[in-house]
Amino acid sequence: MANRDMVGATSSRRDFLRVAAAGALGTVVGVPAARAAPTTLTFLHDSSFIRDFDAYFQNQLAPRYLKETGTKIDYELTSVGTLQTRVSAIIETGSGADVLLNNFNWPFLYDEKYVDVSDIAEEIGKAQGGWYDAAKEAVVVNGKWKAIPFGNIGQLMNYRIDWFHEVGYDKFPDTWEELLEAGIKLNEKGHPFGFELGHGFGDNHGWIYPLMWSFGAHEVEADGTTVVVDSDEMARAVDFARTFFQKTTLEDCLGWNDASNNKAYLSQQISCTNNAESILWVAKRDFPEIAAVTGQTLNPKGPTGKRFHILLPWSHSVFTGATDIAAAKEFLRWLMQPQQLEGWYASAESYYAPYLHGYDNAKFWTAEPRNLPYRESLATSHLPGWPAPVSRPQAEVIAKYVIIDMFAKACGGANTKEVMKTAQAQVKQIYGQPA
Repeated sequence: MANRDMVGATSSRRDFLRVAAAGALGTVVGVPAARAAPTTLTFLHDSSFIRDFDAYFQNQLAPRYLKETGTKIDYELTSVGTLQTRVSAIIETGSGADVLLNNFNWPFLYDEKYVDVSDIAEEIGKAQGGWYDAAKEAVVVNGKWKAIPFGNIGQLMNYRIDWFHEVGYDKFPDTWEELLEAGIKLNEKGHPFGFELGHGFGDNHGWIYPLMWSFGAHEVEADGTTVVVDSDEMARAVDFARTFFQKTTLEDCLGWNDASNNKAYLSQQISCTNNAESILWVAKRDFPEIAAVTGQTLNPKGPTGKRFHILLPWSHSVFTGATDIAAAKEFLRWLMQPQQLEGWYASAESYYAPYLHGYDNAKFWTAEPRNLPYRESLATSHLPGWPAPVSRPQAEVIAKYVIIDMFAKACGGANTKEVMKTAQAQVKQIYGQPA
């Protein structure tokens, strides 16, 4: 991949930032209104499940940026699951961070509070092999890039190869029906499945939405207005999920969060779950005997003959309330150069699947071939709410767990028609339509 020449000397970088600032401020009596780059920029980030990832930024990238520019990057970490609360507070108050991490569809939610970074996105795309289409689905709002895509936290099937082999499976089942059959056999052997159905943010969406889509069901049509929760396709998906849950899965999954299935898998309570690469990563570090018998693979196909995956994107935005927007953009441009990206991606192996084709054959993929399905899944990944265009109502449906709760209630024993009727009414209300 092509490497862009970086401004190596500290003085050159500072000169660049002073010129950028001067351009923004104009001149006074013919003299450039130059000012020094900010001494500190705040980079708000979610804590990573991969410890080495945050450590790499703190110990390698932040000191490097300080040395090159004289600007300190305050890498402020939030505990898992609390990032959106922090981002919302910053949006409300107008201060608190310069560059922010996004999940899911936040660039659409906070469109007016995020700076247009199309210039950076186009520059990076040209230099590094182009962007996956999935990246654009996550960040392009009304034709403008409101965030720079970073990587996808893929949600795929993690399973015990040895236990599946014991019940007659030399490879992972290709369809949901076949996985149900395998799950019944494994459950009878004392090796149940464990799929989250609580109010987490990744592992619940990671299997429910792909299952639903593979049955041909979704909540809103591609026109963005026609609510279709109450459909034959949805009824079949809900009925299957109930059977699947009741015959294969631990009952307490109804209250699980995103850490629960990791713990259950690594304590050998479950034989299969839908998760990011973190299970294998932690197993290799702490439980090598489990790592040796762990497989990772794409989600099963449904009755439509198609398989789907969730798009769980990480992206970075510049806040309109940043201390210095030009400096914040320059930091983001610097961060997306191969000199920085290659090492940061590698520190997490391939946990954050890059959205740039320039990394399709990066060493971190071949270092652990079991992770390759996470790269392959990008071609069939979508945001929750697909195929409807991303919108505020769509985001509210996700934030209120309307679809997750519909399936969870059914898995707990509720009637299919009743849970669909309730969810249909909720979605219509959110979209401002009569019930």
